[in-house]
Amino acid sequence: MLDYILLALAVTLLLVGIVGCFVPVLPGPPLSFAGLLVLHFTRFAGFRTNTLIILGLIAVIVAVFDYVVPIWGTKKFGGTKYGVRGATVGLLVGLFFGPPGIIIGPFLGAVIGELMYKSDFGYAVKAGFGSLIGFMTGIGLKLAASLIITFYFIRGLF
Repeated sequence: MLDYILLALAVTLLLVGIVGCFVPVLPGPPLSFAGLLVLHFTRFAGFRTNTLIILGLIAVIVAVFDYVVPIWGTKKFGGTKYGVRGATVGLLVGLFFGPPGIIIGPFLGAVIGELMYKSDFGYAVKAGFGSLIGFMTGIGLKLAASLIITFYFIRGLF
């Protein structure tokens, strides 16, 4: 009975981890890895220690990169912390508008944030583009890591 409860918890963590790749307040890959780790302690799957260490390191590294990459993208294109904060707010608002909102929200948020800092539209659009690239790169890295973990999860079950 406990194994089935742990399996349900593992699947839930894995799915919430995938959702967390798009939602900034949820740490996607670490949650997916937690699901894999919970699955490891059931009778349904067992993973080699090396596999767990490597996937755990990937989850941690991607989580750290997720904080660094958007800042790097924004600064690379001349943005400020206003653009980064605006992109974060834009992403949160964009979540309510589905996939287009997830893409357009950070860009518009960064542009609005930069316009609040400096009323130069060309500058704001350039910084917004950098923020968009940074956020999309972060989402791509998180999604790739979570999908790799999901692959091992499914392979472990079957």
